[in-house]
Amino acid sequence: MTSVEAVDVRQLINQCALSRWQKRLIALCFIVVALDGMDIAMMGFIAPTLKTAWGVTNHQLGMVISAALFGLAPGAMIAGPLADRYGRRMMVILSVFFFGIWTIATAFSQNIEQMMQFRFLTGLGLGAAMPNVGTLVAEYAPERRRAFIITVVFCGFTFGAASGGFAASWLLPRYDWHSVLLLGGALPLMVLPFLLRGLPESVRFLINRRASAARIHAVLERMLPGTTRPDTDFHAIEPVSQQSGAIRTVISPRYLFGSIMLWGGYFMGLFLVYLIGSWLPSLVSTLGMSVTEAAIITAMYQAGGTIGSLFAGWLMDRFNASLALAAIYFCGGLAIIALGFSPAQVGIMSGVAFCSGFCFNGANTGMNALAASYYPTHARATGSSWMHGVGRIGAILSAFVGAEVLSLGWSFSSIFSLLAVPAVITSLMLILKNRYGFKPITKS
Repeated sequence: MTSVEAVDVRQLINQCALSRWQKRLIALCFIVVALDGMDIAMMGFIAPTLKTAWGVTNHQLGMVISAALFGLAPGAMIAGPLADRYGRRMMVILSVFFFGIWTIATAFSQNIEQMMQFRFLTGLGLGAAMPNVGTLVAEYAPERRRAFIITVVFCGFTFGAASGGFAASWLLPRYDWHSVLLLGGALPLMVLPFLLRGLPESVRFLINRRASAARIHAVLERMLPGTTRPDTDFHAIEPVSQQSGAIRTVISPRYLFGSIMLWGGYFMGLFLVYLIGSWLPSLVSTLGMSVTEAAIITAMYQAGGTIGSLFAGWLMDRFNASLALAAIYFCGGLAIIALGFSPAQVGIMSGVAFCSGFCFNGANTGMNALAASYYPTHARATGSSWMHGVGRIGAILSAFVGAEVLSLGWSFSSIFSLLAVPAVITSLMLILKNRYGFKPITKS
């Protein structure tokens, strides 16, 4: 009688070096996040031009910018439980199709009300993309490098936002705001065939959902050829029969305090990142600088997050992840104060904006790795997406706060000094999570 080989997939992934197949998965997920970042940031880049073309007020601009954010929250919170039930791959592909189609529709808006409707629908797709990408990457990454790999993928957000800024600075003087939106919608649809062909389902999800051994073997054979056999007995991380539902796990007494701290920290983090990213062009314009200079400064703020994300992931893998992010957010608070007191020169402001983006965008990227490592496999997509959903509420509020601040006529330095307060609150929440939140004995 032939014995059946037993394989712990978690150990298999942890023990092996990253294969070419895993690196391709990481590249595809990076592209999805970059497209997400470009789409979200583009409304801030076109805001001054749109204001001139349509004669809209700052409050109307705030409604347009926040319309997508209103879609992000329900998109994220609904997509997570669906991904834990039906799979991460399907939700990622559907989200990319959805936000690509509706971004193109936004380019043909005839009035401000229609644009708000299209941006809300775009936001539903955008909200589903990032948390499920993070979950998928987390379940294919070796644990010793998980935080760094996730932050590599999520630095695609700032890369995409910065690329959108540079593209906008070239397109706007030559064409108009429609061209920026058309570019942002066409790129996701062009990437879609590559996702359909190359994006796999999470093998840990398949085990958790009791998929057939042949299906699991087919995925692992592509990832790590020759390591398993078709009749292998693949082990789930947790006994399926003992698992509660994904939502119940996230809000259970064991995880609830840590969940609340993650939600509150990401709420504050996204409030900062979206307010600065969306309104920095308009705020810089109040200093008498040109639209092109404002776009370059904002693009440098976004570009700082690319390096900041890699640094955050590196730091999290070597030290206490929660405390590492708390320190980065605090340093971001100091940098944003410095930006408020910078002279109105594009070179100096670009440098300080780069440092601010290094901290805030980098730490926000690290939050995705923190959430993915906190929850067990069967609730990981729900836990990550609910953190995103609550965080998006902070992003929504940032649009209205930005519009209100511009209307009040506060000084540039006063506005940026005040923005240090949410950074400090985020740091405190991460310290509390580390002190009182549940600490898993082993990662899953």
